[in-house]
Amino acid sequence: MSTLLTSAPAERHWHLPGWAAALLVLAGTAVAASVLGGASRALFVLGCGGVGWYAWRQGPAAHLQAALILFSFAPFVRRIVDLSAGYDQLGLMLIGPLFAILAPVLSLSKLLEDRQVPARWIWPLGIVAACVIYAGLLSLTQADWTNAASGPLKWLAPLLYAAVLMLSADRRELIDAATTAFVVILPVTGLYAIYQYIDPPDWDRYWMEFAPIISIGQPVPYGVRSFSTMNAPAAYATFTAAGLLLIAFGRRSWPALLLAMPAGLGFLLSMYRTAWISLAVGLLFCLLFAATRRRAGLILVSLAVAVVLAATLTPFGDVVAERLSSLGEGTQDGSAQERLQEFVTLWNLPDSSLFGTGFTITDVGAAGAMPVDGMIIACWLTMGIVVGGFCLAALFWSIGNALAAAWSDRSSEAVIVGALALGALVQLPLANITSGENGFLFWTFAALLVPPTATEDAA
Repeated sequence: MSTLLTSAPAERHWHLPGWAAALLVLAGTAVAASVLGGASRALFVLGCGGVGWYAWRQGPAAHLQAALILFSFAPFVRRIVDLSAGYDQLGLMLIGPLFAILAPVLSLSKLLEDRQVPARWIWPLGIVAACVIYAGLLSLTQADWTNAASGPLKWLAPLLYAAVLMLSADRRELIDAATTAFVVILPVTGLYAIYQYIDPPDWDRYWMEFAPIISIGQPVPYGVRSFSTMNAPAAYATFTAAGLLLIAFGRRSWPALLLAMPAGLGFLLSMYRTAWISLAVGLLFCLLFAATRRRAGLILVSLAVAVVLAATLTPFGDVVAERLSSLGEGTQDGSAQERLQEFVTLWNLPDSSLFGTGFTITDVGAAGAMPVDGMIIACWLTMGIVVGGFCLAALFWSIGNALAAAWSDRSSEAVIVGALALGALVQLPLANITSGENGFLFWTFAALLVPPTATEDAA
């Protein structure tokens, strides 16, 4: 595994790779939970910050690998700790990976002084950051200290991290590093997702009984909507879709795709249709370019065959087939009707949420609570119509930059970034793509991997 994930330049003296440090923190916390109890949560957050600092010293690629591992497995370790120390409603340990990606942000001011990028790449970040600060101030005026701290952290940390990568890293190096990390992550998360669906472990059952997430199913065999080692089916499926797309067009694609086959089945067991559509759209986008057309066609055919086999030959084929068939229901689908109702609810408020309510955490399982699905609803509710509209415009601007880079560059790396950006565009009306682990994925891979020539030309 050391050979597989090491991407930092070779040095004379052996050092612990950043990804290995991340695994040590994860494993150490899981083992120590039975002894330290709740104290292991704070130690984990501090450990993640240390991993972020240590991995960044080895370079952006090494840090990205460590961050991917932390985001992929921190929720799993959180559930093990919860089983020993009791359910943590605040989810303190989920802050750990955010602390890890904040470590490089300390160098952002120096990077801004030393390097320049075109204004069209910087302005979207500044607009979104300003909108997030506005929403945080709204929470502060309501004396909602918890959300005033956690909301901006979850939104700003991924954005600032992507800005650092944009100023300091090479796109090809980052894509290669991420692909290598996913070659290891996806088989593990895929196999666990299958096991979780068939017979969820005690820590998963315990967490599901308390978590205010209706979409995870029931804590019984064949009743779970697989979320694997992550915090929800949406996060797991979104990470898996991005990983599969990166592996599909990586330099070791075919052996890696064979290893990722369990991830494909786990991806289906998440029952998260938004990510299914996102992956399909990304592959269709790759058909438009000569650098990726042949491989995209072969993968689409293989994927269609795999879906048919999974829906007909597996013990859970009926569930998968039923979920797939619901894609053709359109606005008659129950989830679609609920999302449309959210717009009606907001519009019928006394002020139509003109100024926003700030960051809030809603227990969607509580009677009368309105779910918040998609970036349009999230920005409207959190920031109000006007400020939320600016935030959405900046997100579209960022995605447009990535798509424009794909059309102008047409290299396989640029096309992959464009495919991820287009997949994010598909998810934007249906899911929150800018907060927490989803925000990390969006800003890092789908929006801000600037072509190397852009930075060089502007310098």
